[in-house]
Amino acid sequence: MALNVESITFDTTDPQKAAEWWAQAAGGQLTPYVPGEYVAVERQPGPKLLFQKVSDPTPGKNRVHLDFTADDVDAAVKRLVELGASETGRHSMGPIAWVVLADPEGNAFCVTSGAD
Repeated sequence: MALNVESITFDTTDPQKAAEWWAQAAGGQLTPYVPGEYVAVERQPGPKLLFQKVSDPTPGKNRVHLDFTADDVDAAVKRLVELGASETGRHSMGPIAWVVLADPEGNAFCVTSGAD
């Protein structure tokens, strides 16, 4: 069962501003998934850069994380937990749902089925 890198996600207090900067720096097309909350820089080839609004920057070093897609999210999460990950939350916004996990070192990452 493969996990595909969907996006590299940045926590930020201003997603639009951060996405505009990265679109210029790395190249790509701005795509506001939820304007003011989730803004992406679509790039080909490679994963998109996703900027998500947070009220305060994430403390510590994990302000950037990977988002993976899986055909069967629950099976992927089960396998990852069996390998030593910890499930730390489940969230959704509109049609998109994701599971937040931490690797054995505590680094956060997400698994989603992707936007349909």
